[in-house]
Amino acid sequence: QRKNPFSSDDRLASKPVHTHRGDPTYGRPPEGSRTEQRGKDAQSHVGKEVEELCLIIRSTGEVGEDGHVSVTFGQLFETYVTISNKVVGILLRARKHGLVHFEGEMLWQGKDDDVIITLL
Repeated sequence: QRKNPFSSDDRLASKPVHTHRGDPTYGRPPEGSRTEQRGKDAQSHVGKEVEELCLIIRSTGEVGEDGHVSVTFGQLFETYVTISNKVVGILLRARKHGLVHFEGEMLWQGKDDDVIITLL
């Protein structure tokens, strides 16, 4: 639309055509756009799910000798799957933020039911 001589949309004409890797806006939606707002809303929603997962671990798990609450993946899966079907994805996000610890890259239902998940 930027190159269309028949387009009367001034919003498109005022934006730069391309951004480059060094540019701080590279790979980001325009400020104030609906896309930016949807991204912020999604991030907030996932953050709430991570908090809820941590609360579930705290309520269903047992306190170990080191003072950390731990639960097996099988037990967590059975409890949390009724709340959300994204248990593994939310666990990975929680680990990325340093809130939980477990061995392995990915957890699979059945195969990894005995893996210990520790709330940090």
